[in-house]
Amino acid sequence: MKRLFITLSIVALTLPSLADNVKATIHADQAGAKINREIYGQFSEHLGSCIYGGLWVGENSQIPNIKGYRKDVFEALKALKIPVMRWPGGCFADDYHWMDGIGPKDQRPSLRNNNWGGTIEDNSFGTHEFLNLCEMLGCEPYISGNVGSGTVKEMAQWVEYMTSDGDTPMARLRRQNGRDKAWKVKYFGIGNEAWGCGGNMTPEYYSNEYRKFNTYLRDQGENHLYRIASGASDYDYNWTKVLMQNIGRQMNGISLHYYTCSGWEGPKGTATNFDNDQYYWALAKCLEIEEVIKKHKAIMDEIDPENKIGLLVDEWGTWWDEEPGTIPGHLYQQNALRDAFVAALSLNVFHKYTDRVKMTNIAQVVNVLQSMILTDQEGKGHMVLTPTYHVFEMYTPFQEATYLPLDLESEVKAVSRGYYKEKKKDLDEGYRPCPLLSASAAKTQDGSIVLAITNVSLDKDQTIDFNIAGFNAKTVSGRILTSKEADDFNDFKHPNVVAPKAYQDAKLNKGVLTVKIPAKSIIVLNIK
Repeated sequence: MKRLFITLSIVALTLPSLADNVKATIHADQAGAKINREIYGQFSEHLGSCIYGGLWVGENSQIPNIKGYRKDVFEALKALKIPVMRWPGGCFADDYHWMDGIGPKDQRPSLRNNNWGGTIEDNSFGTHEFLNLCEMLGCEPYISGNVGSGTVKEMAQWVEYMTSDGDTPMARLRRQNGRDKAWKVKYFGIGNEAWGCGGNMTPEYYSNEYRKFNTYLRDQGENHLYRIASGASDYDYNWTKVLMQNIGRQMNGISLHYYTCSGWEGPKGTATNFDNDQYYWALAKCLEIEEVIKKHKAIMDEIDPENKIGLLVDEWGTWWDEEPGTIPGHLYQQNALRDAFVAALSLNVFHKYTDRVKMTNIAQVVNVLQSMILTDQEGKGHMVLTPTYHVFEMYTPFQEATYLPLDLESEVKAVSRGYYKEKKKDLDEGYRPCPLLSASAAKTQDGSIVLAITNVSLDKDQTIDFNIAGFNAKTVSGRILTSKEADDFNDFKHPNVVAPKAYQDAKLNKGVLTVKIPAKSIIVLNIK
């Protein structure tokens, strides 16, 4: 990483002296809400090589596959215990007509992906292929319906096709296409980004469209849809307010999109070639999602005090420039240790608000943006797990665990909001706080405690003393994710540059857990 570090300022909040260990308390006697496993959700859009070449290669591919699904990718996703997967978009969803993706593959019409590079797709991956994949992975499907360019009839028929076990026209068509028993489909999104690529609507107009479409999305038999409204982007709190007021009684959840991104105009910076200021900028930007969630949550709490409507962050993650030499519009980017920190910090925030945050979906599962997995773009069958994948795998014990409040002292760095300071030549955009330490704790179903600790400092190791109130800790074990540099990444020739290793620098003494955490590290511990 370039050594161009410019110190902006450092703010000390309850900063201990150099001779003292950092103090922390895990309140094991103050259990919070359950951490819904759906917070570890994934997102698969028809974008670049996420679907074709990522999840799907077809039954006749020379790349090893299971019924057309890449074997190596499938097995890697299975190990993550994926709880839910969103499909087919994203912006693609409001251009997608589902009937083009059913029936014999050689009879399905091709389509042009107008949103992402103009790529021609053969529609070989459609409703059957997605829902069968979810069954094989043991995860809930999350379908995004087409409000932008679709019709009420089209969406209603799709729900019937997927979920009706009766003698209905769409159920008969499904059986004709080789699937006798209906699928279970819980999550259904009525449109995507209605404020932008999903129709450029106002919140008032979308509310009326939602009412219309929702009226005809009838539950089939025992399949009950969890109905999700197309919610806000980032800081658009008015969108949330209008939807909560106008359609709050007709929805089960409302979405929120938030990306760690320097902006939509001009370059976004590279995934692997960044200086120290840009490194801290990304972490401060990702942590700002806590303030964003709190403000959207406050609106929802006022209108829905009984907490019946879930907040779903169904698109989140980093967004950098595409890798040189890749197809424009396919959003293929590398994934460095920095991205792993964004994942860990974001998940720590989601855990805190799991009373309202019922699902999140990182963008995206394979080959796109902050992905779990990268596959080669030449069709040679190479695959690599990203640092972000390893965070999700290390964090799996948090799924369905009970959140435990935690107090942690930390040095806080003030980071300029401006990403390209060398171009803007000013620091007048204000600052964001970036705590160097972050942690999250939960009690698992077997009674143990899982504890995740992140030290994002580039150069300062820390020793933390955790007092575990209300828990008799006897043993501790864990793993650590770190690397020499924050811009280190895994590629096909070097797949294990950033990978978890056993961690043994945690000690228990009279109820106090002492953890030595190096700079640029993520540690996950199991305490029994």
